[in-house]
Amino acid sequence: MAKVEDFFSSLNVVQGVDESIYQHLDNLKYAVDAMSNATYQSIYIIDYLKREFLHVAQNPLFLCGHTAEQVRQMGYRFYIEHVPVEEQEMLTELNEAGFRKFNEMPIEQKRGCYMSYDFHIIGDNGRYLVNHKITPFVLTDDGRVWLAMCVVSLANNSTAGNIEFHRKGESRYWLYDLDMHCWIEKEGIVLRPHDKEVLMLSAQGYTVAQIADKMCRSVDTIKTYKRILFERLQVSSITEALAVATNQGLI
Repeated sequence: MAKVEDFFSSLNVVQGVDESIYQHLDNLKYAVDAMSNATYQSIYIIDYLKREFLHVAQNPLFLCGHTAEQVRQMGYRFYIEHVPVEEQEMLTELNEAGFRKFNEMPIEQKRGCYMSYDFHIIGDNGRYLVNHKITPFVLTDDGRVWLAMCVVSLANNSTAGNIEFHRKGESRYWLYDLDMHCWIEKEGIVLRPHDKEVLMLSAQGYTVAQIADKMCRSVDTIKTYKRILFERLQVSSITEALAVATNQGLI
């Protein structure tokens, strides 16, 4: 079983932060709550200086029957209590690997990086697979992550793992191999303009016929666009296509 200290890497030791700044973070917390209110996703903030959760939004997906304040007070004990023991080792390994990859990035690009991975949570309603995205929120002057924003949603995959590191504006990404314990560079997918348009119109609830009308294409052409898009994204539905495209920053 993991320990709380296992979730904090020596590669991201935060020092020299003026703690008086904490008195001025209420607006940040309000913004997180507002974002969480507008989506089904759960959002929380990790404080790597104090090694705790700075704030947890009220969305129940991530709370496992606790209140948001209880989860905030638990901090990383939440993972120890609600993540299967066999996956806790994965989380601590990818935490170290993530900071190793993050520290390879030029400081001006670090805010555009995020890591995505899937793991199970055991709550009152049983065990379910979630996707967890973590991205730097506030950096120190020397490029360490002081605050990180985490977004939790239901996973699009069927198994834990699927650990990816992305950098904004790039189609390539890095996939972490848990057997080889290393990052492997992958060439990402670049969507064509009509792919993005089909996805965005589908996300707005338009039917194939309505999309065809809006794009001035035939229904058969739109169906062909979707079939090729599903093949490229390796999905079988528009819901999965939207999830993958969003996860990989394609739209």
